[in-house]
Amino acid sequence: MTVRPADRADLLDVLRIERTAFSEPWPYAAFESVLDAPAFLVAVGDGVDGPGTVLGYVVGDVMPNHGRDIGHIKDLAVRPNARRKGIGRRLLREALFGLALAGAAVVKLEVREGNQTARSLYREEGFEPTRRVPRYYGDGEDALILVVDVDAWRSEA
Repeated sequence: MTVRPADRADLLDVLRIERTAFSEPWPYAAFESVLDAPAFLVAVGDGVDGPGTVLGYVVGDVMPNHGRDIGHIKDLAVRPNARRKGIGRRLLREALFGLALAGAAVVKLEVREGNQTARSLYREEGFEPTRRVPRYYGDGEDALILVVDVDAWRSEA
């Protein structure tokens, strides 16, 4: 498996994965608008479509914040038949590293309160809950805002 920046040719595969993973999927135009984000990455490898199949993706960007920029993991998903193989973890780690290199001191994300699989991954990667946002999702489920400090990662590069 290889992780690389997403390009326009990946967008239909990314959209297919998005639609299988989320009840409120992003539209194609949303992915198109973040193609230049510092951490829009795809994992490619052997899959149902042969070698070079997009197995998962992550979208992350950096927002200026008074000298302590904030990274934001906006989206992360893996094909259903490729889950539980470490692909999501690898995408997350590479995105965090890329966001740190792009200037982020901390990285945040939102996760459904009931998504125990994702919450476990994020906890294992150092994310800490900072607050709950009631009824964040369209179906009324709360979101947890999680944050991890990546400031020291730049010095490791």
